[in-house]
Amino acid sequence: MPASDDFKKRLLPNLADIAAHFGTPFHIYDETGILETGNALKAAFAPIHGFMEYFAVKALPNPAILKIMRRMGFGFDCSSVPELVLSRQAGGAGEALIFTSNNTTDRDFQVAFEDGGCIINLDDISLIPRLPAVPELICFRYNPGPRRTGNEIIGNPAEAKYGVSHDQIVEAYNLMMQKGSTRFGLHTMLASNERNYSYIVETARMLLDLVRWITEELGIKFEFINIGGGLGIPYRPEDAPIDLGAMSREIIDLFTGFQAENGYMPKLFMESGRYMTGPHGVLVTRAINRKDIYRNYIGVDACMSALMRPGIYGAYHHIEVLGKNAESGPLETVDVVGSLCENIDKFAVQRTLPKIDPDDLLIISDTGAHGHAMGFNYNAKLRPKELLLRQDGSVALIRREETMADYFATLEFEKNIFRKSG
Repeated sequence: MPASDDFKKRLLPNLADIAAHFGTPFHIYDETGILETGNALKAAFAPIHGFMEYFAVKALPNPAILKIMRRMGFGFDCSSVPELVLSRQAGGAGEALIFTSNNTTDRDFQVAFEDGGCIINLDDISLIPRLPAVPELICFRYNPGPRRTGNEIIGNPAEAKYGVSHDQIVEAYNLMMQKGSTRFGLHTMLASNERNYSYIVETARMLLDLVRWITEELGIKFEFINIGGGLGIPYRPEDAPIDLGAMSREIIDLFTGFQAENGYMPKLFMESGRYMTGPHGVLVTRAINRKDIYRNYIGVDACMSALMRPGIYGAYHHIEVLGKNAESGPLETVDVVGSLCENIDKFAVQRTLPKIDPDDLLIISDTGAHGHAMGFNYNAKLRPKELLLRQDGSVALIRREETMADYFATLEFEKNIFRKSG
């Protein structure tokens, strides 16, 4: 959807000057908006003692953003060693970190256990013998298979590579009990960009029912359930946001009922990424070319290396033109395209927009998650800078743009040749 009115009020009056100062293209994130979303999430689930949001680092792995999350008391959901290192550098430590990896190497596990460790969230029962030590607290990622229907993005759980199957889950905890683990958590991740809050409620219900079953089988008590991420955002103007109030009330009722039945309430964890930062970022790019052939094309100075979602997924990102709107000027239907040597390098296809002239600034909304983070270097394209619109109105560079020196750095190495013996 368009950037929020509050974000626009903070950004647009100075955007031309910001673009002149830093140069385009760039992603810019709204500190105030991120804080407001995080604080609303905390307030919504405050009745569940020990509620914790673990920000999904993959959504926006920038130290400046991670430090904002720590200010709100949030932890970090990490799926790789570099994400763990980034999170530790931002102040995350111990049980403020969850390491949810898949096809994990021995070296990855070793790093996870270093520097105070983290919550180990195992994706596969076969990984148990490869743990370098027995963690006091262990968690497993549960895959319900045909017992649940995944949403459109995640797909059918029975076809997903992630998680421990229903038939393996009791044995997984039993094995860790035998090895000496004494504290337990349970995790799943079944949805992505889901705006139907009832799906998230049913995920919480599923995990609480699973806790009942595993407890009955093994006599263990669970400290937390982690319902994963997947809270959606409204990318299109006509999309309704997820109903956070209704979702939290129904989940709180489930936890209250569990407490009345079992004499205790597990903590609730979640690991939202897109919901936390997605609406609070935009990609600003400058129109540099117009091409009128079978279609009308507007070429801009960004390409898929800055935002791949439209090209790869056909995802919609709302576009506005600084200083122009549909009510006050001529409109035209165009494709907004970059310079990558791929025909899918398009930010919009047959989109009706105010007439765009060279040098106009385009604002591509909702790039605060899975935007810069999913960038790549195909065609030797370089990823753009990232900026932060601070609460005091100043704008800080929080990641410089890539340079050719960065691109060529991996071609500088010591000679290393294998020759077979004999």
